[in-house]
Amino acid sequence: MNEKINELKRAKNALILAHYYAPPEVQQAADHVGDSFYLAKVAKQSRCDVIVFCGVGFMGESAKILAPEKKVLMPAPEADCAMAHMVRDGAIEALRAEYDDLAVVCYINSTAELKCKSDVCVTSSNAVKIVRALPNKNIFFIPDRNLGRYVAAQVPEKNIILNDGFCPVHAKITPEQVAKEKELHPEAPVFAHPECEPGVLALADGIGSTADIIALAKSSSSREFIICTEDGVDFRLVSDSPEKRFYYPMPRPCCGDMKKNTLEALLSVLEKEDKEVFVSEAVRKKALVPLERMLELGK
Repeated sequence: MNEKINELKRAKNALILAHYYAPPEVQQAADHVGDSFYLAKVAKQSRCDVIVFCGVGFMGESAKILAPEKKVLMPAPEADCAMAHMVRDGAIEALRAEYDDLAVVCYINSTAELKCKSDVCVTSSNAVKIVRALPNKNIFFIPDRNLGRYVAAQVPEKNIILNDGFCPVHAKITPEQVAKEKELHPEAPVFAHPECEPGVLALADGIGSTADIIALAKSSSSREFIICTEDGVDFRLVSDSPEKRFYYPMPRPCCGDMKKNTLEALLSVLEKEDKEVFVSEAVRKKALVPLERMLELGK
């Protein structure tokens, strides 16, 4: 199957992008694997004609917004991110009316509609840096309360107003689950994604984006680790450091939507080019502003 995928990719000048949470065999077939920020940059800079995005809905939208001249396909267009929709209608408008200098900071894990109402996008890898760089004192951080709370702790000089959105996968990781793994593996440092709840982050030895966690584990002298993020990251962790051991809170955190990006679905979408992402030009222009600002401030 991989040989057929490669043939089609060459014939159609296609580029396959996969998030770290996609199934291992899909990551293996991809040209680039990364977190949202990295993949957004690749989508914008690539010279291909077709982008096949193995991720969830907002990722395909972001690629189309940044690279409108390219055909963007998604093997699993039904794969969605629940958090991407979690902002109450009217919340942004109400806070803009209340605060003159409000900046709406939108996690890239959000719909194009929410990006249209925002001043800048961020990812878990650059949120602290970008919020700190903004001239605004008042920040409405959407949609993830946990990443927003983490940023607030790192940038105490700002008034960060939290939204009540969350990642269902990371929110299910409990301090008790992490404590159990620490009992079983007392020498293993805990690395956690900032989408986790505060009680989990309090137990962590390192906090960062998926890419940060991978880098921390690779550079660490430890031989075993407790990883508090979606278990798709295991493929890269083991590939980078086969001599190390990685443990996860049980049950292992797994995003069912990300796992819809199967190798069969990838092959099918390359053959048929039938699951294309469309974004209206009006929405694209508005959503492009905070994405471009993220790429500039995140350099």
